[in-house]
Amino acid sequence: MLAEAAAPHRRARESGTLRKLGAALRGLAGKAIEDYRMIEPGDKVMVCLSGGKDSYTLLDLLLSLQRSAPVDFELLAVNLDQKQPGFPAHVLPDYLRARGVPFHIIEQDTYRVVKRLIPEGRTMCSLCSRLRRGALYRYASEHGVTRIALGHHRDDIVETLFLNLFHGGRLKAMAPKFRSDDRRHVVIRPLAYIAERDIARYARGRAFPLIPCDLCGSQQQLQRVRIKRMLAEWEREHPGRTEAIFSALCKVEPAHLADTALFDFASLKGHT
Repeated sequence: MLAEAAAPHRRARESGTLRKLGAALRGLAGKAIEDYRMIEPGDKVMVCLSGGKDSYTLLDLLLSLQRSAPVDFELLAVNLDQKQPGFPAHVLPDYLRARGVPFHIIEQDTYRVVKRLIPEGRTMCSLCSRLRRGALYRYASEHGVTRIALGHHRDDIVETLFLNLFHGGRLKAMAPKFRSDDRRHVVIRPLAYIAERDIARYARGRAFPLIPCDLCGSQQQLQRVRIKRMLAEWEREHPGRTEAIFSALCKVEPAHLADTALFDFASLKGHT
């Protein structure tokens, strides 16, 4: 009886905690948008919605900011149905209709293409990503989209730094805002300041209808998974390390690196 009486109070506290978390995430997303001028008045923002926790959170925060921001902008949710076997095609449309969000589903059988071209056991993510990006960019070009919003968060950015460092020999991460290779699209990452653990907490609290990616979800030996584990271990031993690494990406000193294309070392001469 006592437990039953306490339950409403517990739910109220949980709801208050979720509201506080949501406000914090909106603040971080808003700051990233402001710092990088991600969204301008009159922009048509295409939110790339995969069905994962990150893109759901991205859409949710942008909807909230759209209501409160002094800047008027349009939102359009777009999902690429890659024709994966067993994909629950009704989940996203049902959710978006219930939220009153304009949306479009692109249907393209990239699943069969990836399965045909990539040998069993090899990493599929690179080809899958290229095909998905091409389909989304084409749709953006044909429908007057001025900003393409992706759900990459702070941890994705830091993980990419180490992937490129360890496996590509490059000091390169993910930019919060960039122009696509064909120069036709401005792509933004409003979750750039937000930690993945906070997105996971928010997604659980909001009970988003998550859709797993069965195409590559079984490939546990991906290098990104190893990097993620490494960072998680560092974070356990030294809390705040991931945040410090991301902060370093925002405070680059070219003169203290070694890239001759980035800094004019040749012009440095001794006193005569």
